[in-house]
Amino acid sequence: MSLAEQRTSSDPVTPAGRPAWARVLSRVYYPVQLAAIVGLAWAAIALDWDFGVVSGSFLVGILGSLLLLERLIPYDRDWQPNPQEWRFYGVYFVLTVAASSASQIPVMAVFGYFTPPEPFLPLGVEIVLAGLVGSLANYAWHRWSHTNLVLWRLHGVHHVPDKVNVANNGVNHVFDVLLTQFSVQFVLTLCGFSEPSVFAVGLFVMAQGYFVHANVDVKLGRINYVFSGPEQHRLHHSTNLKQAGHFGSDLSIWDLLFRSFTWRPGLAPQAVGLSNPKSFPASDRIVSSMVHPLSRSWHV
Repeated sequence: MSLAEQRTSSDPVTPAGRPAWARVLSRVYYPVQLAAIVGLAWAAIALDWDFGVVSGSFLVGILGSLLLLERLIPYDRDWQPNPQEWRFYGVYFVLTVAASSASQIPVMAVFGYFTPPEPFLPLGVEIVLAGLVGSLANYAWHRWSHTNLVLWRLHGVHHVPDKVNVANNGVNHVFDVLLTQFSVQFVLTLCGFSEPSVFAVGLFVMAQGYFVHANVDVKLGRINYVFSGPEQHRLHHSTNLKQAGHFGSDLSIWDLLFRSFTWRPGLAPQAVGLSNPKSFPASDRIVSSMVHPLSRSWHV
């Protein structure tokens, strides 16, 4: 029986011989991450720290902690990037960060017209509401990107790799990042959420984006029915399209509500990537991946 076949059983993914500390780490990491996000957001808002500096520093911290976790408790050691992959994953990461930053320019141009100087609700309530609205907008756009042929030409670049890890979370088409980030941020702006609320939600979304993509053997248990995690996102990347729901990368409640929730304890994909690998260039062909959506010979 293959490793993937073993993981579709009802047995825990964690091998019986794994050290006790590793089993504990797989259970406590996510609650600690959530507590860190809440604590950092509260401190930055209360102490009037520079939100841009805090977000950038937090990105470095979350990447470092998850890369370490991938070494300590990997889900699949074969999914760890090789030296060649690290090189082109790095290029994609730079492109993704640049595209994400560029998407903020038109939003910031109108930010002052819609954003009140103070939260219109108690800050804690507004943060929760902003999180729900932003999560729903992201879910809707992500799901549409899988059903609309034009958007899939862009988003499909992200699904080319046959492994799921922190490093290849940045494998994206730049226009996919631009459109996704712009759509979510613009919805939040139009709703009039305050800058502190958008900042706090941004920390959560940033952490979730890398966490769900991490090659880590983390168990969320019942938390899976509220928050998204790696167990769900691996199914999203499954070549078996019957498993590949889970369009929410932060909250799983929308997948439950709109019937795209497929996870159950012990369920895991036998393979990840594209069901038709020939429909997109390989990830190491970065220029081809960027130009490919414009090709007249594009096919699914």
